[in-house]
Amino acid sequence: MTQLGFVFDQTLCTGCKACSVACKDKNDLPVGVTWRRVAEYSGGTWQQHGDTFVPNVFAYYTSIACNHCTNPICVEVCPTTAMHKGEDGVVTIDEDKCVGCRYCEWACPYSAPQFNPETGHMSKCDMCADYRAEGEDPACVAACPSRALGWGPIDELRAEHGDLAAVEPLPDPALTHPNLVIVPHRDAQPTGAGTGAVANPEEL
Repeated sequence: MTQLGFVFDQTLCTGCKACSVACKDKNDLPVGVTWRRVAEYSGGTWQQHGDTFVPNVFAYYTSIACNHCTNPICVEVCPTTAMHKGEDGVVTIDEDKCVGCRYCEWACPYSAPQFNPETGHMSKCDMCADYRAEGEDPACVAACPSRALGWGPIDELRAEHGDLAAVEPLPDPALTHPNLVIVPHRDAQPTGAGTGAVANPEEL
């Protein structure tokens, strides 16, 4: 099986949220349902040097969507087998089987599956399967003006960009083994460091 994944270059992301808007528009998502979100993580302190105070602050963005994990907990907890992993490693939902129980939503550390009140079913990123079938990029990747997002076979992405899969505010990758590669911002904080805070929690 060729496992697909995303690569996200934090050094290029400006926080414009074009990826989020493109995803929402392409999938015609209702208010309150956002499959790709952009977190702003910031923090820091003032350091005293003699009589002078010097700021030591940071801020960076992280584009978050479904990471089509190697061990997707959403699939594990789904009682109807509606949530499943395909031959390309992409995790999708069979709406004919979904009963909207929301177990997957509660279990996922990335908040990827989201309840759609208009359908009564769960919904999530499928890495734009229809676009990929036509040889096109997922909507979020195509929309990024700074080319901070990419996608492809995860082995190739890791060979080119490394294997870092988490920085604050993302969870420990050992939980689900996400198929995500992050090129970290120069001020990226290690997951679990707790040195900052999400500045836009209402958007996530």
